[in-house]
Amino acid sequence: MFEDMLSFPFFQRALMGGVLVAVTLSLLSFFVVLRRISFIGVGISHSALAGVALGLVLGINTTLSATAFCGLIALLIGYITRRGNVREDVAIGITFSGTMATGVILIALSGKYMSNLYSYLFGSILTITNGDIALMAVYCIATIALVGLFFKHLLLISFDENIARVSGIHVDFLHYLLLVLIAIVTVASIKLVGIILVSALLVLPAATSRQLARTYRPMLLLSVAAGLISLFTGLVLSYTFDLPSGATIVLCACALFFICFALSPRRLRKPAKGG
Repeated sequence: MFEDMLSFPFFQRALMGGVLVAVTLSLLSFFVVLRRISFIGVGISHSALAGVALGLVLGINTTLSATAFCGLIALLIGYITRRGNVREDVAIGITFSGTMATGVILIALSGKYMSNLYSYLFGSILTITNGDIALMAVYCIATIALVGLFFKHLLLISFDENIARVSGIHVDFLHYLLLVLIAIVTVASIKLVGIILVSALLVLPAATSRQLARTYRPMLLLSVAAGLISLFTGLVLSYTFDLPSGATIVLCACALFFICFALSPRRLRKPAKGG
């Protein structure tokens, strides 16, 4: 059956783009979970709707407009949190609601019927083109390269920012960089899993791997493995039962999390009684 699926060009494109996105999102998921900023994906991903709508109004490429807009929103969230003495969840909540409302208004003002709005919101493997694959490759490879370059520093600030500052690491720069990278990969992922669902893949892979791993190296590797397993399983089920690709991939990721949660050594390891 898998050979039959691979014979279709749209499935080949979905698989190529999906592998790029799954690996990169899983890598970022590692830092998102460690830094406890799981809600950040919701704020940034939902701002993509306004970015897409802005592209329609201005008559420019919607992917580029979404990239620029999401990047600015990521920086705004970071600035409000770091300089405005506002809790991160509050800053995300403000930008999340504001950008969603802006997107709806811009779509109305554009006077254009977005026939592919569903694919933007929930993803569709049928809409992925060779151009999308090329853009995904640029975004994802650049993100992986930057994460690899600053990996040790990103890991340190994820555990203790104060120690990182004392060590001379530019904590604020790395924080903003991480937010911008999340924004970039979010835009790259929209065609596959959609605006509504991409935030789930910024949390689930690392949350799953954390159920099984006790140190960061296996946690990182298992996070990538969880992302790829969810992708392959989701695409096969989506094709077999004619289901939306994005939702199916996310449901597979959720199922994998609960399986690992049930089998987790952390959960099964009970403290000894009587001390």
